[in-house]
Amino acid sequence: MNARSVRAAVALLLLAAGFAGAAGAQEVTLRLVSAFAENGIYVQRLQPWIQKVNAQGKGTLQINFIGGPKAMPPFEVGNAVKTGVIDMALSTGAFYTNVMPEADFLKLTQVPVAEQRRNGAFDAINKVWNDKANMQYLARMVENQPFHIYTNKKVDKPDLSGQKIRITPVYRDFFQALGANVITTPPGEVYTALERGVVDGYGWPIGGIFDLNWQEKTRFRIDPGFYDAEVSLVMNLPAYRKLTDTQRNFLQQQLLALEAENSFWARYSTDEIARQEKAGIQTIRFDAATAKAFHDRAYDVGWAAALKQSPEIAGRFKTLFAPK
Repeated sequence: MNARSVRAAVALLLLAAGFAGAAGAQEVTLRLVSAFAENGIYVQRLQPWIQKVNAQGKGTLQINFIGGPKAMPPFEVGNAVKTGVIDMALSTGAFYTNVMPEADFLKLTQVPVAEQRRNGAFDAINKVWNDKANMQYLARMVENQPFHIYTNKKVDKPDLSGQKIRITPVYRDFFQALGANVITTPPGEVYTALERGVVDGYGWPIGGIFDLNWQEKTRFRIDPGFYDAEVSLVMNLPAYRKLTDTQRNFLQQQLLALEAENSFWARYSTDEIARQEKAGIQTIRFDAATAKAFHDRAYDVGWAAALKQSPEIAGRFKTLFAPK
């Protein structure tokens, strides 16, 4: 090969490398942390979605799942998203009220996320998340998961006086209104707290206690449930805005596909109720009037606290979150 041919070959290689570099520049990798344990149902449901995103997003967008609480304490995840330490997180608003108290308001939604996208609630949420938390609220992947009171002390009325109950901000006001002494701990410490009698019970959704082996230390579940567990994907706002239109559109399609699978949770609730009964967890039920009053009080207390905390935002959300 003569010198001219060599120069031509090198030029072609450089040109090809340039095209490859340009193509590579169009792929972005987002770092994702979960505030929930990796062996739990939420992460188990998320992993196939991540695999699908990575398979279909080659050359466009990839997600690097870093891990759960062993990688980052649950109550630090929200601030890590806000500051850009990580790009994305699977979390619940109750875990990042230290970033903004309004994150806890999402428990009060009584319409499905598909309706929230239609009626303006989703956009209203994102305006607040953008302005106050430097976050983009991407998708809600858990619905139809009411919270319950689990306790080792039997009650015959909605009264938790004298009981030490583990909480997150989700339940604080309601449980205090029921007379409970409340204690905040990360999920990973609840088993030991029950075992040692540090707490008599806890608040948690209908599903997930088996993931943490809490059924071994739980005697009763109080019905009915109240609120709706909110577990969502959030993203650092600057990182979201840096995405190209192609990357953002691809991610949006994948997020909508994730939400489309939320019908799973109603079936899961039914299965979990049966599983708890089989494990020996007894159900405490009130008469119809007392049960309705209990359920209504949960929302009255929740909205009263929200309106006191942030009147303008809570007032806007209350109309959008209400069932029609």
